Amino acid sequence: MHTIDKIQQEIIDEFNMFEDWMQKYEYIIDMGKELAPIDQKYKLEKNLIKGCQSRVWLHAEIKNNLIIFYGDSDAIMTKGIVALLLRVLSQQSPQDIISSKLDFLDKIGLKEQLSATRANGLASMVKQMKIYALAYNN
Repeated sequence: MHTIDKIQQEIIDEFNMFEDWMQKYEYIIDMGKELAPIDQKYKLEKNLIKGCQSRVWLHAEIKNNLIIFYGDSDAIMTKGIVALLLRVLSQQSPQDIISSKLDFLDKIGLKEQLSATRANGLASMVKQMKIYALAYNN
C-alpha cells in the first residue's frame, strides 16, 4: 500500500516533468477524463460539495478500515483536481487521512493557479474528505 506522503511525492515528481502550466493543465484534464464517472445513485444533493464553483459530488465508503472515495464534477478541470485528491486519499485509513498534510497542492503550484472560487472549492473538497475520515474513525 502506498502511503499518502509517497503518493504526494509521486505527483510532485510528475508535475516537475512539465515545463509550463499549459502542460500541467492538460495533465490535470487528462486525469479528469480518466476518472470513472460516479454512480448516478451518488449524484445526490447531500453529496455535493458546498463552496465549489462547479458541481462536485463526493461519496465515501469504508471497507477493511480503508476509506474509498468516489468523486465527479461537471467541469473537466475540476474533475481532474478531484482525481488528484482521490489518488492521494482514497484507499487510506481514516487516521492517516485525518493526520495528512496535503502539501503537494502547494508544491506543484496548483493553489496559485486557481481562481479564488476554485481555491475555495478545493479547500471545501479537502475539508469534506477529512470530515468523512473523522466520521469513519472508530
